Amino acid sequence: MRRKRSFLQEFPVLIVVALVVSLFIKTFLVQFFFIPSGSMENTLQIDDRVAVNRLPFISNNIKRGDVVVFRDPDNWLPAADVSDSPFVIAKAKAALVAVGILPNPAKQYLVKRVVGVAGDHVICCTTTGKITVNGQEMVEPYIFDGNVPSDMNFDVTVPKGKLWVMGDHRGASADSRYHQEDINKGFVPLNRVTGRVLAVIWPIKNISLVPNVDALNQPAVVTKTKK
Repeated sequence: MRRKRSFLQEFPVLIVVALVVSLFIKTFLVQFFFIPSGSMENTLQIDDRVAVNRLPFISNNIKRGDVVVFRDPDNWLPAADVSDSPFVIAKAKAALVAVGILPNPAKQYLVKRVVGVAGDHVICCTTTGKITVNGQEMVEPYIFDGNVPSDMNFDVTVPKGKLWVMGDHRGASADSRYHQEDINKGFVPLNRVTGRVLAVIWPIKNISLVPNVDALNQPAVVTKTKK
């Protein structure tokens, strides 16, 4: 009959199992990110922590209207600040990065909404100031109050394997519109996408799901005029 192992003997095994499970979750299911800017207001607020579902990326099932996190496609962001930290803090941060609690500071990430997927013809703007996709006007209830759909014109067709993305705070988002001269012509390659934002998990007052909003299937907004 075998002796039952003590908790202290089992503890290292439990740690290893927990790390393996965490790495599996990070790699295939969920990863966590911090929102540093207001480019997605009011859907996401500055300093929000969000959970990102990696399954849509793994299955290539990213839809128009999804909010996605992606690696910087071609110097959209300034160089990352990876200044030295005290040894203990640096090791603690490295451990949190490894299990997916913190993103890798050497890898620049952005968060935007998918406006166009492969094959979509996206144009701005109509005479009423709206964006059209494949000839149909978008109704975008998520746009930051007071913003217009776009303050610049564009006419693009999204190539296979790419996305056209824009921030919900259109007046404060340097998105696909502003990078049409880069190597990807402003499009985001699917292989740079980490996943879809599933929910805001912190702070408590902002906890909420972040659903897909298909702007081509929203009810038209009717403006009443005074008689």
